[in-house]
Amino acid sequence: MTVHDPILAAAQRARAAIPDDSAMLRAAAELTRDYAVANPRIYWPDLLASALIGWGAMAGAILAQNGLIAIVYAFVAMMALYRAASFIHELTHIRKGALPGFRFAWNLIVGIPLMIPSFMYEGVHIQHHARTRYGTADDPEYLPLALMKPWSLPLFILVASLAPVGLILRFGLITPLSLLIPPLRAKVVAELSALSINPAYRRRAPEGDFARMWMWQEAGASLFALALVGSVFAFGWKPLLVYMAIHSAMTVINQLRTLVAHLWENEGEPMTVTAQYLDSVNVPPPGALPALWAPVGLRYHALHHLLPSVPYHALGKAHARLIATLDAQSPYHRGNYPGMLPLVGKIARSTMAAR
Repeated sequence: MTVHDPILAAAQRARAAIPDDSAMLRAAAELTRDYAVANPRIYWPDLLASALIGWGAMAGAILAQNGLIAIVYAFVAMMALYRAASFIHELTHIRKGALPGFRFAWNLIVGIPLMIPSFMYEGVHIQHHARTRYGTADDPEYLPLALMKPWSLPLFILVASLAPVGLILRFGLITPLSLLIPPLRAKVVAELSALSINPAYRRRAPEGDFARMWMWQEAGASLFALALVGSVFAFGWKPLLVYMAIHSAMTVINQLRTLVAHLWENEGEPMTVTAQYLDSVNVPPPGALPALWAPVGLRYHALHHLLPSVPYHALGKAHARLIATLDAQSPYHRGNYPGMLPLVGKIARSTMAAR
């Protein structure tokens, strides 16, 4: 979308060009140096417990005969698997060698069974953090949602609810076909191999070690998708439908979180680091609910854009240190919001404004 109103266009350019606040950037770098190490004693138990609870609760939902009990199991499964799936974000930022075996284990117990193997995010998300890409047409994870039509927000959520259907088709049908049809394979790699929200984004073909990692992860997800479809003949429809309902609910929650991760007010202009921070969102304590709908450090999304290498378990401490150190006039304080609903309302009102 392009803003044709010269006043609105000028305002947008001014937001994108907000000068960098050197005091904030310096404090963020200097005050958090001791928080940059990923702690395996936190990562591993968190991931394994989340996956175990999630898959166990899903089994309970499938086996339960009482409808209310099945719903309770399904809710627990959705929240636990959502937390486990959110570690895909950490995989893109963990330093090489910091957590040996963690990527493989995550793919084996979460990524492949949910048909979101890490190759679909690794190499993609990092472009969202590129200084010259954020908020532009080259950013795979950005759309000017606040400047689009009112119907765009419901559509944004509806698409997420259909994710399990799309993933089964992508890995169970299109992947095998693409191995036989080279032009289709090129299209699959470019257009159907990224967890992105920008429909114009196109991926380059993988190379080297990443290509080999991509290959085994895609093969695993393809076999799992085929097994899901085949399970109907062995166990009936209930296991598949319960799996898809939980997967769909999990993806909708993540899409709602994505909706409030930024203000989505940029329309293609390159942005300063401070402007990127102010277009992003922290939802810090004392609110407790964000820990559920924005788990694994995602409640500190604005801070994460300042410090992408800080592991999720240290972001809360980094935030507290910055809040205590930076004066009241620092733009850091303007990146903090009380919860999801006010942010959704803000974006919704923006889409309804006359342009």
